[in-house]
Amino acid sequence: MILKIIFCFTIFVSVALVSKSEDAIKEEDGVLVLNEKNFDAAIGTNKYLLVEFYAPWCGHCNALAPEYVKVAKELAKKNSAIKLAKVDGTTEPILVVKHGVQGYPTIKFFKENITIDYNGGRTAGEMLAWLEKKLGPPVTQLDSISDAQKFIDSANMSIIGFFKDASSDAAIAYETAAVSRIDVDAIPCGKASDAAILASFKVESDSIILFKKPDDAKVVHRGPFTVDEIDRFVRNNRLPLISEFTHETAGEIFNSDVKNFVLLFVNKTNEADFNALIKEMKTSAKKFKGKAIYVFVDSSYDENERVLEFFGLKKEDCPVIRLIDLKDDMLKYKPNFTDITEANINALVQGVLDGTIKPHFMSQEVPEDWDKKAVKVLVGKNFNQVARDKTKTVLVEFYAPWCGHCKKLEPVWDKLGAEYQKQANIVIAKMDSTANEVEGVNVHSYPTIMLFPAGSDEIIEYEGERNLEGFKKFLDSGGKIQKKKEPAVKEEL
Repeated sequence: MILKIIFCFTIFVSVALVSKSEDAIKEEDGVLVLNEKNFDAAIGTNKYLLVEFYAPWCGHCNALAPEYVKVAKELAKKNSAIKLAKVDGTTEPILVVKHGVQGYPTIKFFKENITIDYNGGRTAGEMLAWLEKKLGPPVTQLDSISDAQKFIDSANMSIIGFFKDASSDAAIAYETAAVSRIDVDAIPCGKASDAAILASFKVESDSIILFKKPDDAKVVHRGPFTVDEIDRFVRNNRLPLISEFTHETAGEIFNSDVKNFVLLFVNKTNEADFNALIKEMKTSAKKFKGKAIYVFVDSSYDENERVLEFFGLKKEDCPVIRLIDLKDDMLKYKPNFTDITEANINALVQGVLDGTIKPHFMSQEVPEDWDKKAVKVLVGKNFNQVARDKTKTVLVEFYAPWCGHCKKLEPVWDKLGAEYQKQANIVIAKMDSTANEVEGVNVHSYPTIMLFPAGSDEIIEYEGERNLEGFKKFLDSGGKIQKKKEPAVKEEL
């Protein structure tokens, strides 16, 4: 009996040791290698942990890898409490979903049970600088009226949390938001509880005030005081009355609960005209604050040509106004005026909000030879007539003339058209989506391929391999057969 117990205990220990070995955290070049089994343990045993979610096929991830290793080694030299880790998202789908990974690489910083999205640069120096800032106090303590005023004067935009009790739940939520949600490099955060400071700023109850120097304005939030609500308050109010659209500001501009955007396309180098138009825009922006976000796009800047193209515009068309609604699918609105005044802008915005102004859909003229070749040429004006013909099954490629993937697909698409040319009930077509739009058809990338089956209002998007065999199987099955491409998570652009 004793021998039997010893034997069972030995088996138990062996299994436990194997399990422990599987959960052990390995290192590669000083970077912890995490998986579903050891991820939580790594978070629990490391006070500060920077985690990269990557994919082996991702070019950006491969470029980042040596810089990431440099950071790990530099931190190790300093005996830093910060550790670096990585997760292969292609083999750890549960962790990808759990941590909201949408693209590769995604980097998150776990600081004392708080998760912070990494938004710094991709070099070792930039990552180290970002981490150093995150270890410092996120909120500056302000102990006098002069401290508070100097703090406000030191930045174009700043936030101060005024709380009678510095240890209250509201104050703690504010500090948590500053750590995890607010970009404190762009918007410094301060806090004050001294009665004299609160009285000087006429604060009668717990409040968070956003000070905006460019607009000479301040916005007050009096609750609710949760991390989500504080984050929403900052996101929805941080923009100036009118923002310039650039690659750097795009994320800020569109990261708002307000989904109507008034866009002014204007040559910034024509200073007198520019200033006059901005004045009209700003006056209108005050009227529709919280309902529409006002933006200008510098038409003289070559990198904005794609933005102009997206709206069917050329430099010589400017200055011009457009409005977009991003609530569900993107809708574009084109005004019926050319004179850009506050009154005209107000009428456009109010008309869109009221639903009295209808969306605008671009279209080229129908080419005379649109149906002469195997692949039919569609534009906005003939799209419904052809693609939504209930007697036919129509497969459409939505492309952009400058898109490399579209150019690579062209010979395959022409061959597909030739193979089905003699079948009267099947149409292979293409449409330049940079110059044509169709209501109810949303193209978010190029090329996009959609099937419009005969006798149906359904639209089936093709997500398989872009080769002749895949297209034929998809078409012949009525859209039921397609081998979806991997991976589902996209590489970050």
